[in-house]
Amino acid sequence: MTLRHATIRSVNVGIARPLMVGGRPVMSAMDKRGQTGEVHVGTLGLAGDEQVELAYHGGISQAVYAYPIEHLPFWQARRAAQAPGLFETPLEMGGLGENLSIEGLLEHEVFVGDQLVGANVVFRVTQHREPCAKLNAVLGYATAAKEMVAEARTGFYLRVEQTGTLQAGDCLALHPGRQEISVADMARSKWARHARD
Repeated sequence: MTLRHATIRSVNVGIARPLMVGGRPVMSAMDKRGQTGEVHVGTLGLAGDEQVELAYHGGISQAVYAYPIEHLPFWQARRAAQAPGLFETPLEMGGLGENLSIEGLLEHEVFVGDQLVGANVVFRVTQHREPCAKLNAVLGYATAAKEMVAEARTGFYLRVEQTGTLQAGDCLALHPGRQEISVADMARSKWARHARD
């Protein structure tokens, strides 16, 4: 049986910097930059990567954040429509705060509990991303975070089950788990509950 896989197009890390959110500066490490060569993957994430507000993300079950680059044209078009003239440069890999910019696996194809297996690193899919106002600030319009969940274009968090290294160009093979709920369905369920409240 041929396993589905994702190709890592960029491995991104960032340090905490001030980000203007609602007219005031808050610390954020969403601005992540692509790395050359191998990057070490530890239990709590990538070497050189910082996380802010650990009560909401980070930790063992959200150590690494993967995002499909297939969604970047969508966000580029949305921010151009919502804030014309504000963003003239393309949205780059790492620009949505992801550690791994991947190609080949979308949220409806990935289930909570699936493994992503690289040459010497193993991840477990834990959940979808629940974005906050920092995403709105990065994309330049106030409904971006809501759209990310409603559209199920959230990407997914990973727990590190085997530490090691990875780099751009590596493949991650998808080893299915119990496949009870896809990342996309998890996001849509969250959005449905939010819309009812």
